[in-house]
Amino acid sequence: MIWSTPNYILVETECGTLVRVCCSRVVVEAKTRERSDQREFLLSQRGRSCHTKMDASKGKGDQGMQNPVGQMDKPVGFHFMESMLPKAVKRRVHALKRLQVQCANIEAKFYEEVHELERKYAALYQPLFEKRRDIVTGSVEPTDAECEWHSDREEEEELAEEVKEKASIEDAKKGEATPEEDPKGIPEFWLTIFRSVDMLSDMLQEHDEPILKHLKDIQVKFSEPGQPMSFTLEFHFEPNGYFNNAVLTKVYKMKSEPDASEPFSFEGPEIIDCEGCQIDWHKGKDVTVKTIKKKQKHKGRGTVRTVTKQVPNDSFFNFFNPVKASPDGDMDEDSEFTLATDFEIGHFFRERIVPRAVLYFTGEALEDDDSFEEEELEEGDEEEQDEEGDDDDDDGDLDPKKEQPQPAECKQQ
Repeated sequence: MIWSTPNYILVETECGTLVRVCCSRVVVEAKTRERSDQREFLLSQRGRSCHTKMDASKGKGDQGMQNPVGQMDKPVGFHFMESMLPKAVKRRVHALKRLQVQCANIEAKFYEEVHELERKYAALYQPLFEKRRDIVTGSVEPTDAECEWHSDREEEEELAEEVKEKASIEDAKKGEATPEEDPKGIPEFWLTIFRSVDMLSDMLQEHDEPILKHLKDIQVKFSEPGQPMSFTLEFHFEPNGYFNNAVLTKVYKMKSEPDASEPFSFEGPEIIDCEGCQIDWHKGKDVTVKTIKKKQKHKGRGTVRTVTKQVPNDSFFNFFNPVKASPDGDMDEDSEFTLATDFEIGHFFRERIVPRAVLYFTGEALEDDDSFEEEELEEGDEEEQDEEGDDDDDDGDLDPKKEQPQPAECKQQ
């Protein structure tokens, strides 16, 4: 740009020609380019499972969290738009940005208070979660009153009970009936949840299952007042033949303040790092490694020897030995993805699995999750159909006298 007025600017092209361009057109084109850039980014991010942002608008202590890696880049056109503004207007925009930074600082204080509120209510939930643990492990038998529950599926359950009774009568007549043992508590409660939830079953290996049968409880502990914001996942195990630890822990460290270099990227607390724990495995029981034997032949003598060494093995218990976040943020793409996925899993344990464990055990929470995903998919399909319709409008004028074939979508409707 070599000259401008409030309504027009003169732009010199590559061949040296001066072209007068309307300012409003420049702004519209810049906005269009910005929307296009944002849409391309969102499409490129669709399908990735490393999203950790939490919805802070719930108002029940559900604390917001933004993804620490893969943050959305700034739109390409905003620098161009700002450079087109008159000096006096640009000066006022800078004043608005300073106000926006102050808003971000107030928002950070809001999330700090939300964290304190979460910590307060966690203490109120704790007695209920302890009672849940006692029932699951069988150390406490609930009373008849505590077991009363109205179910929408009562008719199905009654029918199932009748079938069971008939089957037991027939077995008794045949003399094949054996005394049924009353299982203790709710067997394999947590293991069933691990098997049912896709995010957890992806980490679960066959050699992990016998160990997770000893898992008694999973708890969430929040950082104390005055301490850096964090939460800890505690996995409580009964005595077993695999390791000596009674509790395995995973700490997620959080940050809840705008970044000095990019204050406008602040969208709430974000997980910035995590720390596992050392598992004291019994000899030969470490499922995170496997022993392999390899034969080596001596080049000179021709003798063969067998070398035994340990190599990493896929296991859920690698969860307690996470990738460390780089202080300078310089990480390869695979490490970034692994760390982001770890953050998402930690968040899922905290917000969904621990508070609603029984619903994941019965599968009711899984039905809710599936319904939500289907709704999102349907909305996406509608958008694609709308876009296809827009493309059809641009194909040219159609002769209204000639009957045109309907698209497949319209025929189905």
